[in-house]
Amino acid sequence: MHRVLITTDYLRPGDEVDVLLREAGLETVHLPPAGPRDPDRLVAGLAGVDAALVAANEPLTADVLGRAPRLRVIVRTGVGYDSIDTVAAARLGISVSNLPGVNANAVAEYTIGLLLAGARRLVESAHGVTRGAWPREDGRELRGSTLGLIGYGAAARAVVPLAHAFGMDVLCTTNVPPRLRSDPAVRFVDLPELLAASDYVSVHTSLTERTRGLLGEAAFRRMKPTALLVNTARGAIVDENALVVAVRSGQIAGAALDVVREEPLPPDSPLRGVHGIVVYSHLAGQTAEARAAAGRRGAEELLAALAGRPRFAVNARSHEGKK
Repeated sequence: MHRVLITTDYLRPGDEVDVLLREAGLETVHLPPAGPRDPDRLVAGLAGVDAALVAANEPLTADVLGRAPRLRVIVRTGVGYDSIDTVAAARLGISVSNLPGVNANAVAEYTIGLLLAGARRLVESAHGVTRGAWPREDGRELRGSTLGLIGYGAAARAVVPLAHAFGMDVLCTTNVPPRLRSDPAVRFVDLPELLAASDYVSVHTSLTERTRGLLGEAAFRRMKPTALLVNTARGAIVDENALVVAVRSGQIAGAALDVVREEPLPPDSPLRGVHGIVVYSHLAGQTAEARAAAGRRGAEELLAALAGRPRFAVNARSHEGKK
């Protein structure tokens, strides 16, 4: 009998996913994270495990994977997989899959929500009322403004029609091949032009060595002083110290961050207490609908991968090359 470790916190014993896997003849073990995961505890959880459904920030490093000799399949119940060493996994014969587009609608709607909250100063207003004040500062309308999308994956593509419904122009910078840039509702430009022209910059790209720290001091200098940065992708894409300087100095107006470099946000984070920077708790993809879809599709992908037929393997080529 194959043994499966489940670390995604919203998947629980006895739920639809658990029943689906058990009916397929698998034994399930749940180990939801309680704060940052200690690698040794993760290794202990992986003992005797053949496959794993994992949460976003599980540190599946080369060291951890090397200490899980039975592990053959990893499925991320989401899109990002930067916490998994896919090269080491391939070398060890482990298939790694994600679920592309599974929460695209949720992220797109949330992105528009952050744009509206920033443009209309909703958080500042609510905080002011809580303190006994009655804030009446002007907000801004989205109509007639320019939204710049960094990345053109499923979530970014889902943002486009919503932005157009609000009367926004949409720019995008991406490494997607030109033949796939067929959306007439989007003007594709290089990053410097996007930064200079956009009233709102929304990050939707994956975290790689190329994008790590992509938005730093030089990027903020190019942006409008009225611009708002929104990040629902990965925290490390933004240089947080440079962002604090940029907001405090008025280089940009502010930022709405659903993701940060270290989660949960540590007490000594430079992002705390900065007027104009609002940090949320990594909620963009967390809707009931997206979670249900991620659970079902994750279980289906895990079963397919155990049968040697993964549909969304992110290390398929290198994995096959090691066989």
